[in-house]
Amino acid sequence: MRIRQLRNLEVSAIGMGCMGFSTAYGKIPEEKESIRLMRKAHDRGCNFYDTAEIYATYRNEELVGKALKPVRNEIILSTKYSPTALMGQENIEGGKFSRNGVRFAIENSLRRLQTDHVELYYAHRVPREADVEEMAEWFGELIREGKILSWGVSEATAEQIRKANAVTPLTAVQSEYSMMARQWENDVIPLCRELGIGFVAYSPMAGGLLSGKYTAQQHYEGDDIRRVISRYKPENVTANQPIIDLVMRYAGEKRCTPAQISLAWVMKQEHVVPIPGMRRDARITENLGAADVLLTDEEYDTLTTELNNLKVYGNRTDEQIAGLGALRTKLYGSSGVHTIR
Repeated sequence: MRIRQLRNLEVSAIGMGCMGFSTAYGKIPEEKESIRLMRKAHDRGCNFYDTAEIYATYRNEELVGKALKPVRNEIILSTKYSPTALMGQENIEGGKFSRNGVRFAIENSLRRLQTDHVELYYAHRVPREADVEEMAEWFGELIREGKILSWGVSEATAEQIRKANAVTPLTAVQSEYSMMARQWENDVIPLCRELGIGFVAYSPMAGGLLSGKYTAQQHYEGDDIRRVISRYKPENVTANQPIIDLVMRYAGEKRCTPAQISLAWVMKQEHVVPIPGMRRDARITENLGAADVLLTDEEYDTLTTELNNLKVYGNRTDEQIAGLGALRTKLYGSSGVHTIR
């Protein structure tokens, strides 16, 4: 597996997003199976794993900690602090978005992850009104104490990134990025390159749509997050077929899969590291194999130009994700566990 640099961290060119092992995407694997898959990814060269305290309200961190404990010294582990209070965090002095709140969160994340530090700790979904410079000071304190080796922000604006980085240099920015979600291309991604910050792309295949495996007839049950994201509405899946056809054409020309073309396109920029989910053996082989699929400059430019001429229908917004809570209340009588990207 090729290696990429996120400022001071050396990570595999493709990481593993672990959220789907606990929540969000339909039926989750049994714990034993999830552990096996995470360890298999490591055996295949993946050393970069992503979780968050909010995923399944702590349970994903516990699962990741258990799965990766035997190889802890061989991996780069990242988790995230939620500025919003989760279950059991309502009475933190100063509130969750405070120095005490960040400290409370990291200490409990470390306990769940069965480690004394994490290599990368993000502020998850930075509030637009937040004082990011003060927040950067809080994370800097944790770095000096050795609880975290570096820090990052998620879904932050270019202005927030500049301000935070000036106080405590950022190692990574994590946001959605794929052929169907390109909202960061004009400001955040170039800024990260300019400042030497890595960009970690979640949902790099648009939640699987770019794999070509989903159709307008696909049915999602229970509290599957795809029930509330407009990108998965049948009419939008149909309307986006020209994008899928384009990806499949390039996959045929490169003798690889559509998923691998999607990942190769994201990885063409050297400071970008995708973290797709991988809940099956075949997905581990396919997704990690994308590290060997290289687009030439001409192929990348031509593909990007063709994408520029195609409209994307549907998206994925915080408002849509918030609708998952209402769906869970309808199904189960309570909002259940938290899920957010």
